[in-house]
Amino acid sequence: MSLVYKGQNLYIDSTPIKSIAKKNITPFYVYSYNKMRNNYQTFYNYFKKINPLICFSVKSNSNVSLISELGKLGSGADVVSEGELRKAIKANIKPNKIVFSGIGKTEQELTKAIKTGVLLINIESESEAKLINKISKKMRKITNIGIRINPGVDANTLSKISTGKTDSKFGLPKSNFLSFCKNIKKFKNLKIKAVSVHIGSQITSVGPYRKTLNTLYKIIKLSRINFEYVDLGGGFGISYQDKEKKIDIKNYSRLVDKFQKKLNCKIIFEPGRFVVGNVGALISKIVYIKKNGNKNFIILDAGMNDFMRPALYNAKHNILPVLKLKKKLIGNVEFVGPICESTDSFIKYKNYSILNENNLVAISDVGAYGSSLSSNYNTRPLASEILIKKGKVKIIRRRQKISEII
Repeated sequence: MSLVYKGQNLYIDSTPIKSIAKKNITPFYVYSYNKMRNNYQTFYNYFKKINPLICFSVKSNSNVSLISELGKLGSGADVVSEGELRKAIKANIKPNKIVFSGIGKTEQELTKAIKTGVLLINIESESEAKLINKISKKMRKITNIGIRINPGVDANTLSKISTGKTDSKFGLPKSNFLSFCKNIKKFKNLKIKAVSVHIGSQITSVGPYRKTLNTLYKIIKLSRINFEYVDLGGGFGISYQDKEKKIDIKNYSRLVDKFQKKLNCKIIFEPGRFVVGNVGALISKIVYIKKNGNKNFIILDAGMNDFMRPALYNAKHNILPVLKLKKKLIGNVEFVGPICESTDSFIKYKNYSILNENNLVAISDVGAYGSSLSSNYNTRPLASEILIKKGKVKIIRRRQKISEII
């Protein structure tokens, strides 16, 4: 987490949150460049022996400025839509570092990807292969593709973000892979360059990855295809709560090292949450405090439209007072938003620091799947996004005006 108390005041890096809030309307997202850079470099260092291509998962945070900063550190981009592709290009990510994934790519999206000359398009069906071949033939191009396998592995994560089980909509069943590879050869404007896999998100155990690597190795050897790339996806879990388990990347890196040596291929990773999850906070103001029954409701100006994860996944993100007081608010406390949904609730506590209306709080670790999942629900404007870099406060997405959405 990039937040720290100095005395009673909450800081992000060396910048006090209250000073940022004086010049910006709440709610707003604020990110630490230092934390993001350190996370990226930490991830790369674990795998530097094999020099992988790291393609940041744009779906986790699609802010162009953040993508650009990661690009300067050496990152590519994993995209799943034309919009994300255009953002990656705008962020100056080179096409030969962009992988286009996703299960439902349209003809327009595929045409844009082929024109751009992305490194790979990861395909998930023969129909998609046929369409890419048709577009490529019309454009007189040979398109590099990866084939996404569904390995039939349970990632031991939340069911809503598990993508590698046999009954998942993603990828090709491993039992069909060999025949699929043979059938693909009839498409003259396609070149099989990679095999791809992604088993889920917020994975905190190495076990599922070990099973996936073993399955992949067996299938690749049976195919007798010398894949130039193996895209191992992402899904690396982080700790949102103090006692919550996180992935042992060091242990996983040893497994990948052995896997890569046996196949002599270029490894691609698609980390998102691991890079940006703990770099940001959503700063919100307390609008009202009310008591219903035996519960104290802290009503914020940020809602599920700004930050969807608690409502969507029952995710728990700690909320910190920007001004920390020693007194405790005794009894049940629930932080909620202003949206007209009972699921617009962030977190519950038994005891909490005394708070007053108009006080500021920080919802922690919202760098991944925060702003990228936000919406205009209840016709509310999108929050601004702010980057702290070298002590400077920079707005990297301005707050949306109501006039822009009505």
